[in-house]
Amino acid sequence: MSEPLVIIGNGMAAARLVDEIAKRALGRYAVAVIGEEPLLAYNRVLLSALLADEVAPTDVELKPARWWRDRGVTLRYGSRATSIDVAGRTIALANGERLAFSQAVFATGSRPIRLTTPGMELPGVMTFRDIYDVSAMRAQAAPGSSVVVIGGGLLGLEAAHGLVKAGACVTLVHLMDRLMERQLDAAAADMLRRAVEARGVKVLLESETARVIGSRRAEAIELKDGRILPADLVVVAVGVRPNATPAADAGIVVNRGIVVDDHLETSADGVFAIGECAEHRGICYGLVQPGYEQADVLARRLAGEQAHYPGSILATNLKVSGVDVFSAGDFLGSPGTESIVLHDPGLGVYRKLVIAQDRLVGAVLCGDNADATWYLDLIRSGRPIGALRDDLAFGRALADRAAA
Repeated sequence: MSEPLVIIGNGMAAARLVDEIAKRALGRYAVAVIGEEPLLAYNRVLLSALLADEVAPTDVELKPARWWRDRGVTLRYGSRATSIDVAGRTIALANGERLAFSQAVFATGSRPIRLTTPGMELPGVMTFRDIYDVSAMRAQAAPGSSVVVIGGGLLGLEAAHGLVKAGACVTLVHLMDRLMERQLDAAAADMLRRAVEARGVKVLLESETARVIGSRRAEAIELKDGRILPADLVVVAVGVRPNATPAADAGIVVNRGIVVDDHLETSADGVFAIGECAEHRGICYGLVQPGYEQADVLARRLAGEQAHYPGSILATNLKVSGVDVFSAGDFLGSPGTESIVLHDPGLGVYRKLVIAQDRLVGAVLCGDNADATWYLDLIRSGRPIGALRDDLAFGRALADRAAA
């Protein structure tokens, strides 16, 4: 008889886990997936493209309904898990149903951070996190309308890009001195800012929101320096927090996220956590790729293999507002490292490679990501780069030829 395995959460990490389990242990588990959203798992990375009408709604769906059926998965989407009884090995759903489990996995993702600034409760103020936010933004951001996006990280830039493509007049307000400060150094961030502005987004750096102005709905925001920005819509995209509340309510150890060990197991036997809700060695990654790596490791363990998760090397490789950006590892350069920099403003290309003890330990690319995967492989493998160093900044083709 198959062992009941319940996955709480129906996002990208959960879908990856089901896929890997089906490859490695098909028939060993009777898998049930609980999803709070009444939709099949979808690709959140494509939400800005969906907002900009660059992809169709069907393009964001990760797997069709038939895929789940063919793997014998029971889907309970549109049904929130209200409580988890670890001792009794049952999970209660909002519809009154209870699911028994032998093993359970939290893949509950994260929640958008909501600012406590005055006026944030007004209609016309929203976050950008799920597919319903896309629909709401489209409904409220008519062509020619004024939109203020608060937050110059990845989500804020994606929202701004999608809204400009939809015809809105967008101002992006960011507290820090550069865009995407967690992923880019100053030079790459400046290139990105120029590219974003060239696409129609007005960028205000080192600017803090004091309040949202409006009586019945948002009409403008006031900055701490007194400036007033008209706003028919305010989009708050200042980050996310791990959705660890369901685990905490079940008595499982939670810090910022659900604390897991190198086996992705929580403080409760047979209960695991992966993805944005998980905290491993004090780190909550908040990115897709670490969640996939965690899902792969956990699937191997559930299949009876020996596997452990040592942590992930943070890497960002994507197109932001139409601009290719990539960063990985120690891209700022810790003490004792040295950097090789290639900067061609005319071509819009920037590369910074950080080296320590004949190893590539970090990289930032902006404008040309063709060699991003190669640089990431060098960082992860720890391969000596002495023979490649003279041509390293010019990419794989030249460096490999020179080293041959």
